[in-house]
Amino acid sequence: ILPFVSVNQILLLLLVLTVCAILYNRVHQVPSALKNETVDLESPEEMEEEIPVVICAAAGRMGAAIAAISSIYSNTEANVLFYIVGLKTTIPHIRKWIENSKLKEIKFKVVEFNPMVLKGKIRQDASRPELLQPLNFVRFYLPLLIQKHEKVIYLDDDIIVQGDIQELYDTKLAPGHAAAFSDDCDLPSTHEMVRSVGMQNTYMGFLDYRKQAIRDLGISPSTCSFNPGVFVANMTEWKHQRITKQLEKWMQRNVEENLYSSTLGGGVATSPMLIVFHRKYSTINPMWHIRHLGWSPDTHYSEHFLQEAKLLHWNGRYKPWDYPSVHTDLWEHWFIPDPSGKFKLTRPDS
Repeated sequence: ILPFVSVNQILLLLLVLTVCAILYNRVHQVPSALKNETVDLESPEEMEEEIPVVICAAAGRMGAAIAAISSIYSNTEANVLFYIVGLKTTIPHIRKWIENSKLKEIKFKVVEFNPMVLKGKIRQDASRPELLQPLNFVRFYLPLLIQKHEKVIYLDDDIIVQGDIQELYDTKLAPGHAAAFSDDCDLPSTHEMVRSVGMQNTYMGFLDYRKQAIRDLGISPSTCSFNPGVFVANMTEWKHQRITKQLEKWMQRNVEENLYSSTLGGGVATSPMLIVFHRKYSTINPMWHIRHLGWSPDTHYSEHFLQEAKLLHWNGRYKPWDYPSVHTDLWEHWFIPDPSGKFKLTRPDS
């Protein structure tokens, strides 16, 4: 009997000690930060607001998207999430390029754009077929691509960012405005370039005012246009105002009535946005969209002006990865060569 009693006593003592140890730990808990263990908490970086940046990676010009992403990533400490939009055939190439370069550290999602959404909405135009590429219309369909973000930055691929993208993201949008753009009449330097190379910076340069449907809009042809290659969008307002449906309506009307074309200044992606957003947009800081660098191979901005610029845009025919073009050194500084060797720069000695 004695040995049996001793075992019971030992078990009871162990139970009491265990309970005491649990109570002690609860009262005198060691702070998690002092323990040598993984704490399942978000890091400060993950707790920061995520800045979604949408940029397209088109076949034949993926180096543009790479340089743009490189410039953004290198000039900010913000928590940027890149939405890289491509077609099914181009996605493997851009993913490999990123994952096999110094950009492998970026946060990104590759999104496939289905060109079938454009069926029956684009009028064929042989004068500038490059403007009819499906990815030119990605900006019309942001709510289909971006689900969880309230505010989104859209950027064309032929840009370089020299400032902190956080500043652009912090652009204030007025109540009821679905987007913020940069006016085409906002900079003296732009005026000089418009005069020198014959660019259009008013609605007359984009819409065919001989057509009754355009005249019925009641928009003066001398109204300053804006460039939709760089903008900040409010997704809630965009969906509430059914912006995508409005844009599609004007695309379909153009197919039927030829209201605008790529022979005019802005091609076929700018014109519907000019109509839908007329007097319904906020403005971004003009230094966040210095454009027209691609309009002429002979036109140059001053070096001081370019250094002050937050974002450079080579809109026009003369791209910085091709020849001839201007201020290519500013673009090439951010370019990362293609590990696969498929994309090559066009230079005088190449």
